[in-house]
Amino acid sequence: MGSLQEFNPSLWAVTAPGGDEHPPLAGSAAADVVVVGAGIAGLSTALALAEAGVDVVVLEAGRVCSGVTAYTTAKVTSLHGLTYAGLGAEVGRAYGQANQAGLDAVAQWIERYAIECDFSRRPAYTYTTSRERVQEIAKEVEAAQLAGLPASFTTTTELPFAVEAAVRFDDQAQFHPRDYCLGLTRAIVQRGGRVHEHSRVVGVDEGKTCTVRTREGGEVTAGHVVLATHLPILDRGLFFAKCHPKPSHAIAVRLEEGTPAIHGMYLGVDQPTRSLRSAEHDEVVIVGGDGDYTALEAWAAATLPVKAIEARWSAHDYVPVDGRPFIGRQLPGSHVFVATGFKKWGMTNGTAAGLMLADEITGRENRWRAAFDATRQWPPITSANLYKENAGVAHHFVGDRLAALKAPALDTLGPGEGGVVRTPGGTKVAAFRDEGGIVHAVSPVCTHLGCVVGFNAAERTWDCPCHGSRFTVDGEVIEGPATDDLARRAAE
Repeated sequence: MGSLQEFNPSLWAVTAPGGDEHPPLAGSAAADVVVVGAGIAGLSTALALAEAGVDVVVLEAGRVCSGVTAYTTAKVTSLHGLTYAGLGAEVGRAYGQANQAGLDAVAQWIERYAIECDFSRRPAYTYTTSRERVQEIAKEVEAAQLAGLPASFTTTTELPFAVEAAVRFDDQAQFHPRDYCLGLTRAIVQRGGRVHEHSRVVGVDEGKTCTVRTREGGEVTAGHVVLATHLPILDRGLFFAKCHPKPSHAIAVRLEEGTPAIHGMYLGVDQPTRSLRSAEHDEVVIVGGDGDYTALEAWAAATLPVKAIEARWSAHDYVPVDGRPFIGRQLPGSHVFVATGFKKWGMTNGTAAGLMLADEITGRENRWRAAFDATRQWPPITSANLYKENAGVAHHFVGDRLAALKAPALDTLGPGEGGVVRTPGGTKVAAFRDEGGIVHAVSPVCTHLGCVVGFNAAERTWDCPCHGSRFTVDGEVIEGPATDDLARRAAE
């Protein structure tokens, strides 16, 4: 699910806008496994299954790799900020090995299927500019080394500013994520898999045989279903309550000619967070992190010799309450599998998820599965985080509804502005007035669980603050867990 024509398309969407066309699902079909979602997690699962001789069908609501995978910074690394020191030795080892295996699988598939996607090996760094955080960096290095990862402590980087300390992982990688996913799709088809775009799944009937239904009227029966839709579109595992959405922004900055290249991939742990990596033969630097585009552009201008801003984009990702993705059966004994909660590290976590799901479906042993089990129980500290996050959801559910009661009048919206407003007839609507003066009005109530949407002025979308669903100004779903559009409303 997603769009390649967002108000702010990513560098990856701009530089790889096409790809092979795959027809919508028409009528009835059958398969061993249905994979819902054609981002990196869904495509990795489908290819791993196809290589194992499984008959697989992929259903995608939009175009292949048009969702969050196309709006990432695309670092392919097992270095995920400050992660390992907080996981414990056993879980940290499983997490690190799974993500390293994801990195290795990416490299192997690129070579095996001759995928052209600007893949290059690079070191990855997590750095701090604060003396007070040097000990955190040292502990992360120690924990990562115990997990068997290529970690080292350093105070030297190529960044144009001084750092106090950094974790360094050697032999990591970066790539063009959309080109890579288009290559995975071709490989799936070569292996006998079937891919259907513009086929939005709206329901799954589970039994000994599962039936997957699309909004367009198609259906597929299969023994197993994989929901690789970023956040599962079914509520049975309650993953919307176990993960919370977190937005981030990125810009692509073209540097002045003659500027020394930034070869490594960097993530700062200080606030606000800043991420850097190069692209387009090291002539462009992707700057990401917390804050809006204005803040990122100001930081880039103060830090780098900026020639031009090539692209701006943003994404929502889901952060699990205990820091580990949920991968596996949505409920014990279920034939429906999920992969969610990648906490902004979907390139390796999503690939590792595909490997683990393929192993579980085909009955193969997998030594990392227990650490990611989607049905795992909660320790007390995690339960506290769970309550905290859902208290925030409750605040939005009640508070935003009360705020909507005091909605301003529709005629207060100027061109290019949107918000929850009151029509002349007294109806509350989510309205956007375009530059031509035309008002686009939809229901302000998210079709997932009823929270009131808010207007995202930077992207010109309606975003749900509770569980991260996103909609166009005309109400069409861009990103779930919602599967139904916002209903159109009369503006007058």
